Amino acid sequence: MLLFFILGLLVHFVFFGSIFDIYFTSPLVHGMTPQFTPLPPPAKRLVLFVADGLRADALYEFDENGNPRAPFIRNIIMHEGSWGISHTRVPTESRPGHVALIAGFYEDVSAVAKGWKENPVGFDSLINESKYTWSWGSPDILTMFAKGVGGDHIYTYSYDAESEDFGAHDVTKLDTWVFDHVKEFFHAARNNQSLFSKVNEEKIVFFLHLLGIDTNGHAHRPTSREYKDNIKVVDDGIKEIVSMLEHFYGNDGKTAFIFTSDHGMTDWGFHGAGHPSETLTPFVTWGAGIKYPQKVSVQKFDDAFLKEWKLENWKRQDIHQADVAPLMASLIGVPFPLNSVGILPIDYLNNTDLFRAESMFTNAMQILEQFKVKMTQKKEAILPFFFTPFKLLSESKQLNILRKARSYIKQRKYDEAVSLCKELIHLALKGLSYYHTYDRFFLGVNVVLGFVGWTSYASLLIIKSHSNLTRGVSKEVKKPSHLLACSFIALGVLVAFFLLIQDCPWTYYVYCLLPIPIWYAVLREFRVIQDFVLSLLTFPPSQLVAYLFIFTLGIEVLVLSFFYRYTLTAGLVAFACWPFITQLRTRAKSISLSWIFFSLLLAVFPLMPVVGRKPDIFLVMGAGLLVLLLSLCVLTSLLKRKDHFINEELLLHLVQVTSLQFTCSPDITQFRQLYLDDVRRAFFLVFFLVTAFFGTGNIASINSFDLASVYCFLTVFSPFMMGALMMWKILIPFVLVMCAFEAVQLTTQLSSKRLFLMVLIISDIMALHFFFLVKDDGSWLDIGTSISHYVIVMSMTIVLVFLNGLAHLLTTKKLELCGKPKSHLI
Repeated sequence: MLLFFILGLLVHFVFFGSIFDIYFTSPLVHGMTPQFTPLPPPAKRLVLFVADGLRADALYEFDENGNPRAPFIRNIIMHEGSWGISHTRVPTESRPGHVALIAGFYEDVSAVAKGWKENPVGFDSLINESKYTWSWGSPDILTMFAKGVGGDHIYTYSYDAESEDFGAHDVTKLDTWVFDHVKEFFHAARNNQSLFSKVNEEKIVFFLHLLGIDTNGHAHRPTSREYKDNIKVVDDGIKEIVSMLEHFYGNDGKTAFIFTSDHGMTDWGFHGAGHPSETLTPFVTWGAGIKYPQKVSVQKFDDAFLKEWKLENWKRQDIHQADVAPLMASLIGVPFPLNSVGILPIDYLNNTDLFRAESMFTNAMQILEQFKVKMTQKKEAILPFFFTPFKLLSESKQLNILRKARSYIKQRKYDEAVSLCKELIHLALKGLSYYHTYDRFFLGVNVVLGFVGWTSYASLLIIKSHSNLTRGVSKEVKKPSHLLACSFIALGVLVAFFLLIQDCPWTYYVYCLLPIPIWYAVLREFRVIQDFVLSLLTFPPSQLVAYLFIFTLGIEVLVLSFFYRYTLTAGLVAFACWPFITQLRTRAKSISLSWIFFSLLLAVFPLMPVVGRKPDIFLVMGAGLLVLLLSLCVLTSLLKRKDHFINEELLLHLVQVTSLQFTCSPDITQFRQLYLDDVRRAFFLVFFLVTAFFGTGNIASINSFDLASVYCFLTVFSPFMMGALMMWKILIPFVLVMCAFEAVQLTTQLSSKRLFLMVLIISDIMALHFFFLVKDDGSWLDIGTSISHYVIVMSMTIVLVFLNGLAHLLTTKKLELCGKPKSHLI
């Protein structure tokens, strides 16, 4: 059995890791030729302001006195530049947000494993392509764009990581530090000839990363006075920097300014998922090459934002976050970042139609280069007769579109050229996605085969060894036929050879070869399957259908609870009614009443708000008093018992963690076989585990895990330590549920191994549901949530495998304490 648990743990780790190979692989390719607009750029220099964690509504709205919250930016919108909303993607974190802004692509989630501090893969960026770049701000952000870059053209100035303290009295100092050091830098440039010469070069970038708003949002919430006051600090600081730069460069009109954010923030002070408060960020740009404000009577957006922000008469132009990178590259005339998937927002450009058309043509060529490289790499790795090219963008069609677009530009039909280039970009992006997900179906089929095979094998193990359903089959393992074994060995060799000649990654071997031994183990039990089917045929058909319906309904309720929390309430109400359809109500009235009361009480929790916008002191105090009352009741009942219980049993429980001695195996004759009612017990365990995770406020999204609970222990930003503390908090309800069911196993004389096998099957069926429900299209909230559901169920299963193995070790061995043996029967 121990070997089964070890194998089960390994198999589930493979299933867990498969989702990252299928959906979380890096989209980047290398080997493209740099592309840039051949015409002179409108700007010599670019200034990029990124206010970390700033929501669009927080910037554009008016304060309680009816005044603009950011008067300088408001003045820019109405008199000098263009504005809109930048739409981000999940995960809405600082690192992927800045990568999208500066490098033009949406980073894969593998960066999470690096804590957003290192580059999992190398990538090109606007900063790489610049002549010089000077940047000020957080060390977490600045270093990732300087790491691994050749030459000495990137200069970073950052404060210490310890300054990012959520518990600090005033975190606006993170932004004032940036503004002060920028002023000192330009003051020093006046007296340093070498530096003065560099800052007067063309194709240079100044990057100001402003972290104060994000830190205040985490510590005090975006609705707080601290968050809103920090916006005013940033607005005043930008005003001073812009004035200083214009004076420094003599108002030469060659500076382009961009102000935006990497992500927003929820009302409860966190980010990471796809809520509009996280994905809608401000975008304001002005200066060289940027259109002046345009008054309009009709906008193309029908949301309520324009009227709320009193900007309904000023043209709003929304963009995707990755579109910022090609815009910045076009403004200063550097090559578009090689891996950028952004589409140049030409409506922001104040330049000739020729420049706009040439820039869009360059954008199309840059994305087409990625498509070509990706197609070549995939074609070389697959046997010719298995390769299926992307048919919407054949080589002849590429040449035809490029030839037509170039002809339109020569004929000064610029609008037609721009339209053709946009068509080519969209086709190339579809082709990139096609080749990026080329192996997804193949890998998915193999993972599903492994899932179904493993679930079937676990079911057969229960049927054969732990039930009375197979009356005519010997409990001893039959020697399988040589033909079956040879067939599976030949199949494994064939699959391995197929993967070898295609030069597949080693993980492909794991996913494709794993189902083979699993299904061999299933098919070798053919006689068990046959006898089980014959046993089922002895049951009345209506009874079989009823049992199947109830089991299916229970599984679907568990799956639906991940999407609709009130499903848990319905399930708990059904649990409260359960004693009325059993003999428990008449045999144990007090226990039945307790079960009904606590089931209905617990049913209230899933109906409560997931995350509160402000602390509820009464709820916290009430919960504490309830726990204290229950503890006193338990202690009182213990004190009423005989003295030897207090002196021996209680003492044993207190010290058993430090004087353990494992000497004997348990008496397995005391284990009973499984009954049909044990399926209900297993379902109850899974249901309460799901309730422990979802019903108490946690949902399938990283943005629900409020960091405020860890501020008592740690305020300086540390993603891994904070994550560990959060996981410890989440595990507490799980431990309580497992302890309760350990008591159930002891009182019903049910082996924990047998109960766990049924729990494992239920969890794996749920995981298979979520594997099919994983999305890679639609809204980013749906995509992130669907992947989170799968990860959560698989994590729960893996943790249960580990905990059950540990429980098996601790509860099936005899203990010796002070020479007196104590034993657990189960």
